[in-house]
Amino acid sequence: MTPETRVAVITGAASGIGRALAVHYAHRGVHSVIGTFPGDPHDPEETLRLVTDAGGQGVVHEVDVRSTPSVDAFAERALAEYGRLDYAVANAGILRNSPLGEMTDERWEDMLDVDLTGVLRTLRAGSARMTGGGAMVAVSSIAGGVYGWEEHAHYAAAKAGVLGLIRSVAAELGPRGIRANAVIPGLIETPQSLDPVNSLGPDGLQRAGLEIPWGRVGRPEEVASVIGFLTSEDASYVTGQSLIVDGGLTIKMRA
Repeated sequence: MTPETRVAVITGAASGIGRALAVHYAHRGVHSVIGTFPGDPHDPEETLRLVTDAGGQGVVHEVDVRSTPSVDAFAERALAEYGRLDYAVANAGILRNSPLGEMTDERWEDMLDVDLTGVLRTLRAGSARMTGGGAMVAVSSIAGGVYGWEEHAHYAAAKAGVLGLIRSVAAELGPRGIRANAVIPGLIETPQSLDPVNSLGPDGLQRAGLEIPWGRVGRPEEVASVIGFLTSEDASYVTGQSLIVDGGLTIKMRA
């Protein structure tokens, strides 16, 4: 490592946007701690292989964002491996379908524990270990961040909460030289959105893509590059913001 090398922790990096971000960082010379949930069916070692193939460095670390000690140990891994932490990306999330009439307290609390409180834990642990400034990004969603989504009230509530959390964290940590922003992905082809039970599934994504001004759904790499920008010095005066990455979906007037 050189003094200019940056180090990132990324939750939910075994697939999708998190994997794409680790590879993006590898191309930029940023080392990554690749966070993976033990129950995730996707292989984080594949993420590490892609990082290595891109000329980067990284380590895989199991983390459960529902647990404060687990998230603290995850952030601490960056210091143990590389001696510093510069970027923290709260990407881990779950998606579950639940009509309001079937929305138990347990379903509600499980969702918020991962998709909102898990973000808090990641930002808190990351910022505590940033000594020379830094940048943090949380992944929200157009469901909650912009739109409502039937049968997903718990998910939308969590993703809307992420935006308020980011604005407040940015105001608090700005004096320490730590920036905090959110991305609001639209319809992105990830394992989560390809789930036909809890999300749109392949056919639903294909149909939805026809309604997007850009003519298709997005790719994980297209969100990852925006996160990369927000954590880079190119965004040195950007904090407390929520950037929509949706191919124009949210600006198209419906007939």
